[in-house]
Amino acid sequence: MTVQTLSAPFPRDYSLEGPLNERARQIGLANAEWYKTPIPRARMKELMQRSDGPATRDTLIWLGALALTGGLGAWFWGTWWCVPFFIVYGVLYGSAGDSRWHECGHGTAFKTPWKNDVVYQIACFLTVRNPSVWKWSHSRHHTDTIIVGRDPEIIAMRPPDLAKVVVNAFGILMVPEAWLAMLRYAAGRISSAEKDFIPESEWPKVIKVARIWTLIYAVVVAIAIYTWSFLPFMLVGFPAMYGAWHMTMTGLTQHIGLAEDVLDHRLNCRTTYINPFSRFIYWNMNYHIEHHMFPMVPYHQLPELHKDVKTDCPPAYQGFLDCYREIIPTLWRQLKDPEHFIHRKLPPGANPTPPLPCSDPG
Repeated sequence: MTVQTLSAPFPRDYSLEGPLNERARQIGLANAEWYKTPIPRARMKELMQRSDGPATRDTLIWLGALALTGGLGAWFWGTWWCVPFFIVYGVLYGSAGDSRWHECGHGTAFKTPWKNDVVYQIACFLTVRNPSVWKWSHSRHHTDTIIVGRDPEIIAMRPPDLAKVVVNAFGILMVPEAWLAMLRYAAGRISSAEKDFIPESEWPKVIKVARIWTLIYAVVVAIAIYTWSFLPFMLVGFPAMYGAWHMTMTGLTQHIGLAEDVLDHRLNCRTTYINPFSRFIYWNMNYHIEHHMFPMVPYHQLPELHKDVKTDCPPAYQGFLDCYREIIPTLWRQLKDPEHFIHRKLPPGANPTPPLPCSDPG
């Protein structure tokens, strides 16, 4: 199968302020209709059924584990015994927090809206993701997934910046950039790129939350100075960095190396079978084709959805190693050949990829 794309020639401007934003609009890639595997209406209604049960259970386990590991890490602070507890605490804070803001941002984790809102706000704070900014950023990501000039969440552009990808495994650039953005919002400044996807009515919310967060961080800094201890930072703020490695490990498998400027999630998303612990931390987002095709299906129903669509999708990857055996050589090759990408093959009997809306007028 040859993947049809309408990608612009290289070098390519990935920014939302660049000419490829308007180009995507002109050729029908922006706000376009995406392919979805046909599923009977009654079955889809069943899969989309929301419930408080699974998310309440998982949230209580998550918050309880955060309190336990953070408390034990603080108790053993100053000894090597604190290390294993803070390793787990960091993953629960910086990686599980990431998946929680994501799913609660979709409003599908819980049936009760206020529960989604509360967990969303907590998780956004932990991962330093402004609730309003990321609500609209992620909405654009789903509307224009990996559409160049439109998607603000493309992690690795072509050619890739491998050094940035590696250092962000521990949030070394990502988290400080998020803190700087928080201060920028607190000062009342929203970038032109952000204004492209955040409605003007939401700007005051962006600023208000950033000012509250800045105050919280100021209190943490004051406590650290008063106690002359790094422990407050190990509990608030710094875990977003040292606990980001699992988020990065899972996040890089979602889209990297796959096709840009296509309207079929089977070609630009990966579904991967992973271990139960990672699925809990990641909240089943390893079923990423399924999630992008049907984002209103709750995370706890994605394994069931996978059963319904897998014969129409490329085969799932057999774990992280299987993904990275493909991703790493692809990124290396893209350093010299940015036009190279992974062509995902549909299984026999799968519906073909629909034709793209039009040809490039340029």
